[in-house]
Amino acid sequence: MKIRITLFLLSLMLSIGLLAQKKEISQARTLLKNGKNPEQAEQLMTKLLKDSANQNDKRIYALWFQAVAQQYDKANERLYLHQNQDTAQFLALARRLFSIGGQLDTLDMRPDHRGRVDIEYRRQHAQQLLRLRPNLFNGGAFHFRKRAYLTAFDFFDTYIHNVHQPLFSNVLVDSLDPRLSEAAYWATLSGYRQHDPVLTLRHRHLALRDTAKAALTLQYIAEARRWLHDDSLYAVTLLHGFKHYPLNSYFFPRLIDYYTEHQQHTQALQLCDTALAVADTSRLFLFAKATALFNLKRYDESLQTAELIIDRFGDNMPEAYFLAGSALVNQALLLDPLSQKKQLRKTYTKARPYMERFRQLCPDQRQKWGTALYRIYLNLNLGRQFDEIDKLLEK
Repeated sequence: MKIRITLFLLSLMLSIGLLAQKKEISQARTLLKNGKNPEQAEQLMTKLLKDSANQNDKRIYALWFQAVAQQYDKANERLYLHQNQDTAQFLALARRLFSIGGQLDTLDMRPDHRGRVDIEYRRQHAQQLLRLRPNLFNGGAFHFRKRAYLTAFDFFDTYIHNVHQPLFSNVLVDSLDPRLSEAAYWATLSGYRQHDPVLTLRHRHLALRDTAKAALTLQYIAEARRWLHDDSLYAVTLLHGFKHYPLNSYFFPRLIDYYTEHQQHTQALQLCDTALAVADTSRLFLFAKATALFNLKRYDESLQTAELIIDRFGDNMPEAYFLAGSALVNQALLLDPLSQKKQLRKTYTKARPYMERFRQLCPDQRQKWGTALYRIYLNLNLGRQFDEIDKLLEK
């Protein structure tokens, strides 16, 4: 008896639910036929979709699509007539149509209980949405200018995603869309501006097809790898960028810093030689080579390269004086103070003018030249100069 009562109540509830669904669908159809209140029609359909029992009903999605399409057309007309219309709202309607169209097409592809597939809405909706598709790109650009980077990404992402949706399989071809790689670039930049490494990397391969901006795209990819603490891929990206854009100011210095930080001084030197083969007069490349040689303890070669920099650039590259002086100081440290006194004094004497000139050019870098000059003056028995440095270092 209890089982019968439960089944009766369940049947009654289902009947009430179906009546409510039928009523709201009928009401939405009337609203859309009159074309006066598509917003209310949309509300009726989204309310029905909150019930899991309705979420596979194509009729509801089709009416929802129609309701948003009417809102879009009205908003488009207001913009055309220069009437009051919020641009962001208008663009949001366009993007919502693509979302609803995709959901409906997914349902449309499902086979019925006999295994038959009857795709009812695809052709009509694909053609309709294709005309609206430029507004996805425009929406991304609009929100990017407003610095709403996450929303901008969503628009560009939707634009790109269209190409891979079955809904557009007969009307969109990846290779025939000249703006696809451009959209991927702006999506990548939006993710980067959002400081979101996952979004920055999502469309990286497609973005790199925009050759005019590929160098910038590689920079965003590298930064995303750094944010993720993915050191190996960070270095791979920097190396890739350097190989293609050796004179770009981003890749070389960061790759040198990476090699130096990871004690990969041989790789740093090889990179410098490759760079100098492209631009042998670059003071950046020359200084990086002198530093790599110094880190490899090849002090004679480091000194020669530093002197070459000084000859070419003089006081415009003060760090070269410090490097030259440091190479000589380190050479002196390798000498035996008892058996090689003459050579020791000669080496410190040669180091002195380089380090004193660095002090003149960079007085604020006391810790660098102070420590070196302290050792130089001590070994050259220059009491007055030594006392001055000693007092400076105590401050």
